[in-house]
Amino acid sequence: MIFRRTILQQLKDWTVQSNRKPLILRGARQVGKTTVVNLLAKDFDHYIYLNLELPKDRRFFTEYEELEDTISALLFQHNIPTTAHRILIFIDEIQAEPKAVAAMRYFYEKFPNLFVIAAGSLLETLLEVKNTFPVGRVSYLVLRPVSFLEYLNAIGETAALDVIQQIPLPSYAHQKLLDLFHKYALIGGMPEVVRSYATDKDLVPLKPIYQNLLTAYLDDVQKYSKTVLKSEVLQHAIQHIFLEAGNRIHFAGFANSNYQSRAMGEALRTLEKAMLLHLVYPATDNQLPAIPNLRKSPYLQTLDTGLMNFFCGLQADLIGTKDLHEAYRGRVIHHWTGQMLLTRMHSPLDKLRFWVRDKKQSSAELDFIWLHDSKLVPIEIKSGKAGRMYSLRKYMETTTHDYAIRVYAGPLHLQTLTNASGRTFNLLNLPYFLVELLPEYLDWMEANTA
Repeated sequence: MIFRRTILQQLKDWTVQSNRKPLILRGARQVGKTTVVNLLAKDFDHYIYLNLELPKDRRFFTEYEELEDTISALLFQHNIPTTAHRILIFIDEIQAEPKAVAAMRYFYEKFPNLFVIAAGSLLETLLEVKNTFPVGRVSYLVLRPVSFLEYLNAIGETAALDVIQQIPLPSYAHQKLLDLFHKYALIGGMPEVVRSYATDKDLVPLKPIYQNLLTAYLDDVQKYSKTVLKSEVLQHAIQHIFLEAGNRIHFAGFANSNYQSRAMGEALRTLEKAMLLHLVYPATDNQLPAIPNLRKSPYLQTLDTGLMNFFCGLQADLIGTKDLHEAYRGRVIHHWTGQMLLTRMHSPLDKLRFWVRDKKQSSAELDFIWLHDSKLVPIEIKSGKAGRMYSLRKYMETTTHDYAIRVYAGPLHLQTLTNASGRTFNLLNLPYFLVELLPEYLDWMEANTA
């Protein structure tokens, strides 16, 4: 079983909050929501699991008008005394019963001692559109695909997992971690894929898993979309998002279609709410709040780079690659960097950002910018020497801080660079496999350049 160390710790932190509210666990299909709650349940005296797609579980919310009666019936059914402590209730597929969604607002007021988590297939919820969770009465937490550190744990690389968390990373660990990351970058972070590879160390059995994941998303469209047009547009979007991943896109004619901007934009935004993708819009300012410019074309970040690799036919090309920056014109490592940054974002409101400057004869584009201690830190993915990095240098000419990140295949290295204007800034050269630990390395960088 994959140990979801990052999200599990977030859940444990939620359980000890003094003002704890019921929790909505968000995430795309098949990212392991049920698995991680089952892991959390081991810390509780009693655990009630409900799947509201099943009539026998849904009836607890349909047969009783009062929440008190629902809870009494649940405890009775599961042979739990009314005086029991530390009871965890997990309501899965909650979108299947609107009365259960409405009940979430009352758990906080009437049963503050219960630990209540709800989850559901967000694509289904959004296409039904009527189910909305109570604002202000619940908390939210996002579950994403398996991170690199979780992958190391899943495949039994405990020594690598220990050493990667040492800051700064010992130089002797670089090559092995880079090799392990290349394999992770090849297969991706979908839990079932990682589970299969951890067991068999074989790529061949992964093919039907990738295909079944896409089929499950397509089935959701068939079951829940209300118009033929919406179904067709969503099907086209799902079938092509992994092929277009890593590109800046236009809605009109997306993936060589005849669909107009409005229809395709609605479809892609629906899939974004279902957490199958992120539409990453650029900022044109390097100071807070750096509001994204929605008039510019967004970068398409999808759920998982492993799915992108499979559906683009890149897996064979990635085997034996020395530097991922060379693969697919840099799209693979750019997409992976975005995915690893997202592993540190646990709120539905968290967004990836990048930066552009559109000026005649002086345009520039940075891969990402990262908010750290009120500073928007630039991130450039760049192989080879750190000399040019035109866009990053342009960004650093006008920013109010002195910190920048270069992501590459080489060793961890901190250096000082000087722009043509004479201004110096600190550059942290960060190996690909350490991007997940970017916040910790920015703290280390600040402590070592003060």
